[in-house]
Amino acid sequence: MTQTNDSAAVADRAPRGPAPAAPRVHRAWFVAAVTFVTIVGAAAFRSLPGLLIDPLHLEFGWSRGTIGAAVSVNLALYGLTAPFAAALMDRFGIRKVVAVALTVIAVGAGSTVWMTAAWQLMLSWGLLVGLGSGSMALAFAATVTNRWFATRRGLVTGILTAASASGQLVFLPLLSWIVETHDWRPAAVTVALAALAVVPFVWLLLRDHPADIGQKPYGATAFVPRPAPVRGAARRAVTVLLTAARTGTFWLLAGTFAICGASTNGLIQTHFVPAAHDHGMPVTAAASLLAVIGVFDVVGTIASGWFTDRFEPRRLLAVYYALRGVSLLFLPMLLAPSVHPPMLFFIVFYGLDWVATVPPTVALCRERFGDDSAIVFGWVLASHQVGAALVAFLGGLARDAFGSYDMVWYASGALCAAAALMALVIRRRPVTVPG
Repeated sequence: MTQTNDSAAVADRAPRGPAPAAPRVHRAWFVAAVTFVTIVGAAAFRSLPGLLIDPLHLEFGWSRGTIGAAVSVNLALYGLTAPFAAALMDRFGIRKVVAVALTVIAVGAGSTVWMTAAWQLMLSWGLLVGLGSGSMALAFAATVTNRWFATRRGLVTGILTAASASGQLVFLPLLSWIVETHDWRPAAVTVALAALAVVPFVWLLLRDHPADIGQKPYGATAFVPRPAPVRGAARRAVTVLLTAARTGTFWLLAGTFAICGASTNGLIQTHFVPAAHDHGMPVTAAASLLAVIGVFDVVGTIASGWFTDRFEPRRLLAVYYALRGVSLLFLPMLLAPSVHPPMLFFIVFYGLDWVATVPPTVALCRERFGDDSAIVFGWVLASHQVGAALVAFLGGLARDAFGSYDMVWYASGALCAAAALMALVIRRRPVTVPG
């Protein structure tokens, strides 16, 4: 089990301390860098859904609702796999779990080029990529942060969160060009190779725990021995869920994060490109706007991590959700055949707010659930992806039924307002779990 505070580290101090000659740059930052690149590579395939809705609809005649259902399976498994992956990392180590996950993503992405039926889309895109990317979800980032850092956790969480979101978006201009110029299959192969290329870096450079190289976590005052492998990963993940679910704090965090997923991965990432195309905007232009979101997401998420180290996380969440909801209400008026300044303002703002919610959410999980916080956050992330999956599916149905996405934007804006209110009523003091 990971150690999350100095008092636990002192209690478990090993007889031998770390190596006396500490390097100028702590190894934790190199581990964080490898984790960043790994998450970017794993997230690449998840940038494709919005680009492939129209090509798959035209080639196979599948409805947008059917394609949205496959996206929903992917998004749901991305979240539901996360807590079990966090437990597996405690059992087998980070490096092994991540290497296998990247390989599964590559297999799922590559196999889409041979599909001819909708169920094959569900299997490759939905099941395989969903399971693989779920093992590389933000619970992975939380595990690395908890093990390797005793201070600057908010900042590191922000940086790794930015990798997840930006990795999904910065590939969009290249992938949209490939789809427009060469078809969607070369784009799928490109992403599969990108995920597979990261595997050697993970195996050679990533380490499971600071004790493996005789170092303390960054900012720690005492050496922390490597914990023994925790057996029964699935049982532990479920046990942690059942314990956390007995608190109101867990349900408030899960509810707000479900709305976060609905308004980002499920809504903008999946449906913005086809919605903009409905208004006459070229696919490459719409995809480039999403890439701009990815660029500003890095700034916004790192800034949010910095704020989380200094301000009350509940209030940060309330501000983020409220501003996001207001921006969505204006989006239907901004969509047009060409890019204009108000649309650019929306894109920049949404990028800054895209996953700024993650650092304060992780901080609240860590504060209230201690050593189990990575697994608890994995379950909270599962709710994020369930919300994303529902909107990815319902958004496609709404487009088929009403001929536009307007109602989807308005409904999502209202949900964000509800999330802002929910964030304010999260308990400030640490939770005492019922005995």
